[in-house]
Amino acid sequence: MDRTSSARPVAGEHGPRVEVLRGCVVVTPGCGPDRRVVQRELAYRLRQAGRSARVWAYPSVNVIPGDDLFIPDLAMLRTPGGGRTAIDISSAVLLGEIVSPADHRSGVIDRRREYAAAGVPFFLRVDLRNRVPALALHELVEGEYQALSAAAAGTTFVMRQPFEFSVDPADLLDEEAPSVEPDTAE
Repeated sequence: MDRTSSARPVAGEHGPRVEVLRGCVVVTPGCGPDRRVVQRELAYRLRQAGRSARVWAYPSVNVIPGDDLFIPDLAMLRTPGGGRTAIDISSAVLLGEIVSPADHRSGVIDRRREYAAAGVPFFLRVDLRNRVPALALHELVEGEYQALSAAAAGTTFVMRQPFEFSVDPADLLDEEAPSVEPDTAE
């Protein structure tokens, strides 16, 4: 990818994602409401927790490893991304992906393998299958990710590295009260 080009990659929040892997353009459909809610809530909470460690959190940011372009669901960076369109992957401390039943992206790009090959120290996987959130944190050890911590909804996910963070995964998927139909009978 030509970083000096005036064409600006954009991590679309509501439309399809356009990524580049080994010179091939990969287009995947946008995600559903559950995934967006978990992404928003987790990015906010990680941002709060990462402040003391001087790590910045971003949802759906453009990350460039070499000539590729990835748009992870979550990125924790060593440097603030403000004012930039894309971030070099060397700034990533942790990249996270949200997997859901309607996830078309995970079958196209093996995120775990690609992030490990790029040397990203931590990988966070959020599993939303069956609408029961679960988190799993992995650390890069000798070129491969090793499990550090995991928890499902109703238990506490605890992360000690790259900074302190804990959450019950159930708290990431907010449930709105059903709308009440006005009483038409009088």
